[in-house]
Amino acid sequence: MSWATAWRIARRDLNARFRGLRLLLVCLFLGTGALTAIGSLTAAIEQEISSSGQELLGGDLEIELWQRGLEDEESAALAEYGELSRGFRMQAMARAGEQAVPIGLKAIDEAYPLYGELTLQDGRSVGAPEADEVWLGQGAADRLGIATGDAVAIGTQTLTVGGIIANEPDKLSEGFQLGPTVIAAEDLPVRAGLIAPGSMYQTKTRVAFAGAQDAEEVRDTLEDRFPEAGFDFRTADRASPGADRFVNRMSEFLTLVGLAALVIAGIGIGGGVTSYLDARRQGIATLKILGASSGDIARIYALQIFAAAVVGSLAGILVGIAVTPVLALALQGLLPVDSGLVIDPGAILLALAYGLLVALIFAAPPLMRARRFPAMALMRARVSPLGGDRKALGIVAAGLVAIVALALLTASRPELSAMFLAGAAVALGLLALLAMGIRRLAAALPRPSGPIARNALANLHRPGSSTTALVTALGFGLGAFVLLAAVQSAIDGNIERRVPEQAPDYFVLDIPRDRVSDFEQLVWAEDEQAVIRAVPALRGAVLAFGPEGKMTRTAELEDVPDGAWALRGERGLTYADEIPDSNTIVAGQWWGPSYNGEPLVSVDEELAEAAGLQIGDMITFGVLGVERTARIANLRQIEWESLGFNYVFVLSPNAIQDAPHNLAATIELTAGTPTGPLLQALVREFPSSSVIEVGNVLQQARTLLEQVGLATLAAAGVAVLAGLAVLLGAIAAARAQRTYDTVILRVLGADRRQILTMQLVEYLLLAGALALVALGLGSLTAWLVVTQLFEFDWLPDWGTVLAVLGLGIAVVLLFAVLGSLPLLRAKPAQALRTL
Repeated sequence: MSWATAWRIARRDLNARFRGLRLLLVCLFLGTGALTAIGSLTAAIEQEISSSGQELLGGDLEIELWQRGLEDEESAALAEYGELSRGFRMQAMARAGEQAVPIGLKAIDEAYPLYGELTLQDGRSVGAPEADEVWLGQGAADRLGIATGDAVAIGTQTLTVGGIIANEPDKLSEGFQLGPTVIAAEDLPVRAGLIAPGSMYQTKTRVAFAGAQDAEEVRDTLEDRFPEAGFDFRTADRASPGADRFVNRMSEFLTLVGLAALVIAGIGIGGGVTSYLDARRQGIATLKILGASSGDIARIYALQIFAAAVVGSLAGILVGIAVTPVLALALQGLLPVDSGLVIDPGAILLALAYGLLVALIFAAPPLMRARRFPAMALMRARVSPLGGDRKALGIVAAGLVAIVALALLTASRPELSAMFLAGAAVALGLLALLAMGIRRLAAALPRPSGPIARNALANLHRPGSSTTALVTALGFGLGAFVLLAAVQSAIDGNIERRVPEQAPDYFVLDIPRDRVSDFEQLVWAEDEQAVIRAVPALRGAVLAFGPEGKMTRTAELEDVPDGAWALRGERGLTYADEIPDSNTIVAGQWWGPSYNGEPLVSVDEELAEAAGLQIGDMITFGVLGVERTARIANLRQIEWESLGFNYVFVLSPNAIQDAPHNLAATIELTAGTPTGPLLQALVREFPSSSVIEVGNVLQQARTLLEQVGLATLAAAGVAVLAGLAVLLGAIAAARAQRTYDTVILRVLGADRRQILTMQLVEYLLLAGALALVALGLGSLTAWLVVTQLFEFDWLPDWGTVLAVLGLGIAVVLLFAVLGSLPLLRAKPAQALRTL
């Protein structure tokens, strides 16, 4: 039989509404839709970051430095490559009348912006403002209650609002700010008294290359020429590492969830195809009697399944494309993505390939099983179930190899995808072994005296039972419920629990060392019970580390070890006589008060482990161009969630206290104390200091975490829907056999209530046995997602998790009842005539 003839027969037999194959359509629709939306959105964001890298960065190459600008020689070396733009970045306070808000002050020169356009809401395209003007972010204008033409004070200077910012081209690369942006002339920080020895500020110098230059080569040349300068470089292709990291992590997670949904749905596909072919067993047998070969049977029904798979996959792809603008709109302002229609051919082809491969893998066994049996065996399939076909194993193996290859070749982190695929294989293997164990245990148990319980138990192990399919379906379905609850409640825990409980009311930066007493008296005048914690605040870069005499120069490292992030660029430094709050010594000894010996340093234990540091090793810091070397005296465990001042490096006072620096402080007010008067007093008396309300910071963090939580909720929801589709597939696959059993029981005198109760008991036994397995699998997967992928604390609400698991079991029983209702309507005489 030719393929054309096979398609003609297949088309005639295939219902226009795909009756019998709708489960396959739904399963592929869910999986391919999720993968298309995720892939298209990710590709759009990455393309935007890549194509707009110069504009996002504000140059081809950027050098960041803390507490100093480029020296003349350094500036001249960078200027050899093109036009420069310099500026300051720092936290400050803006005041208007009785209102004061923290801002991210951005002081720019006349060359800004080197790429892109800075535009105002009145339509003007501008550069640096005049000396007596500023451009205000909308957030600052709203909080201060001012508009264009009004006065605003920053430090010791009173300025005029020249306009409200509409588009800041390099906003994304500026990173996280503790307040809305205010753009001023380059010399404003100095004129306003915000920059003095010890002040916390950052300089950014950008270059627009005059000709074709390789940014990486330029960076390497400058690093070789100034190895101890402490430059923190950023190139246009890495304009926003934070955004890149966020996009990659979310893309990896969502892609894996989409792939998981597709794999889980594949089990439903297998059940649906089994049910579909079982319903057509007489037609298959008739074709064989009329002379159709096994190959002809395979062609006819493979074409039907392929047509349904293509329709389901294409429908999912279309919906995935349609929802991408909605996702893009939700991420506007957080990531660089337009809210328009996004069509990425690579993401579409990948989703289609995954869908068709999954359909092939899970449809092959029932199709091969049906094609090789003689007509009489097909006729007797109700009472003598068909066996397997070894040829299907080759098809399944080839499909699995193709899926693994696709997943690894298209993943940004192949090791993560490999771990996921291995985990999925292990989970399937465990569920298969569990199904085997349940069948053997059910066969070995004593027979209950009650007929309902006896038949329910027999259904778990008798020939042709659907226990294996049901165990797999229930395991993945209930596991998806647990995953959803654990991830969401853990994110909620990160939002609601630890941070608000321990957060101070204010952070205050750049308190002059000689005015600490004035600062304390001002705070206590407003609240006598206020708790103030002030610490020295410096910046420094690790220049070298390791055993004395064998130290490793940081500039010579090709790659910073994983977890040793504090070795990269400049970090916060402090010194102290006492062990900082929320810190615990885990190795070594603290130096104690009034120490005056060899300079010492205390190091975070996680950093020490990542960098291979031990007590007695040496670390050389670059602080304002001066090298300071200290010996590691102890290792500390830091409670980062305390939201106090937590420093990776804490030095003995004699190591760095002579360096110019200011202090930073936290203020905890007693409950009920109004914050407004204290804020106004601090801004008035300490104009060069920055006062940050922690509540606003927490709100920003909460908003970001809620967005992450919403994404995981949507993704896990797809997995839950796929799990339910699997359950429907298992029920559908077993329906034909259950119809035969129900009819026989009805003939023997069983009523509908007894049959329904028997079904419920069977599903309840399976769900109860699988509850702990689902709890373990779902919780382990959620732990990996929360702690390893998102790097959050593991704070699930186990009450919620167990409640959702209980809800999942209830849903399973509901589906069992709904799946059993058609069986109760079967007419014994009619059903027996079709056997």
